[in-house]
Amino acid sequence: MRSLFPISLAIACLAASPALAVDSLGRDLTPGPKPVRLSRDYPAHGSVDRLDPALDELIAPGVQMEKLAEGFNWSEGPTWLRRQRMLVFSDVPENVIYGWSESAGITTFIKPSGYTGNALDFREQGSNGLTTDRAGNLIVCQHGDRRISRYDGKGGFTPLAQYYGYRRFNSPNDLTYDRKGNLYFTDPPYGLHGLDKSPLKELSFNGVYVLRPSGKVELLHSGMTFPNGIALSPDQRTLYVNQSDPRAPIIMAFPVLDDGTLGEGRVFHDTAPSLAKGAKGLPDGLKVDARGNVFVTGPGGVLILNPAGNLLGVLNTGEATGNCCWGDDGSTLYITADMYLLRIRTLTRGAGWEW
Repeated sequence: MRSLFPISLAIACLAASPALAVDSLGRDLTPGPKPVRLSRDYPAHGSVDRLDPALDELIAPGVQMEKLAEGFNWSEGPTWLRRQRMLVFSDVPENVIYGWSESAGITTFIKPSGYTGNALDFREQGSNGLTTDRAGNLIVCQHGDRRISRYDGKGGFTPLAQYYGYRRFNSPNDLTYDRKGNLYFTDPPYGLHGLDKSPLKELSFNGVYVLRPSGKVELLHSGMTFPNGIALSPDQRTLYVNQSDPRAPIIMAFPVLDDGTLGEGRVFHDTAPSLAKGAKGLPDGLKVDARGNVFVTGPGGVLILNPAGNLLGVLNTGEATGNCCWGDDGSTLYITADMYLLRIRTLTRGAGWEW
């Protein structure tokens, strides 16, 4: 989810070390060492910045983030596989999906994960957002193959969506299912060289879509510049969509109508004030807890917003942060933050987890 905006904008919006190859999402793109699992005595990482006393009901006082592994290029799309009791996540530039568990540590789960061809003519060829369907199958946003696919568990993929109106998608980025089996997803141009100016881009917009259980793809919204992370409220009546644009770094909220389409959206939260302070990152991935609070990766790390869009606090990772998800019993939040894999225990659970 790398965005190439003018250098002046990047410098004005994001704090970055001049010694590193940093893009306008604040990410160090220098390939790191081979990913390694840290010892079982996982070190504390970052800080929990408490801006409202209400955060104590979600993150217990004194709890810290733990660093589980490091050495990734750009970690993304964490998803918990319940049957395997394993976390999986993408390293987008490296075209790999890694697995992590307490027993095995870091393992290579799928490679190649997002581009299965040979041309390598893509800015970011790997997988990005991940989720699971009702049967527990892993569903993958594939940048290089420009499609959404179902992983068969044996190294192969079955395409589920790759065209809108006979035109190829840009590079599907993030996705979420509703209880009816509708799959909502975003399609910015981050996988393409030149982004919107790429000669490979077949669509004139960057859309928010729904894939129906019938296999039909419907365009829901085409007015966002760089739609990114996506999630539904617990009652499934609101769809949240991040916009990773330093000129308008916002989280949008759309009412979900009875037929699964969207009503007129509104700005749920504007991260521009955090960005102006020099915090790394832009609105990227997001998840919603069972109480309707929104955990969104953005400037500073993971921003925790109440259902009204008010900022309660920040899980300050110190890095541009890609995404997060709940795992284990539904109350452990796993976080992919650039080269790191982190986790923190919460007093809440992710939407869809049974208490």
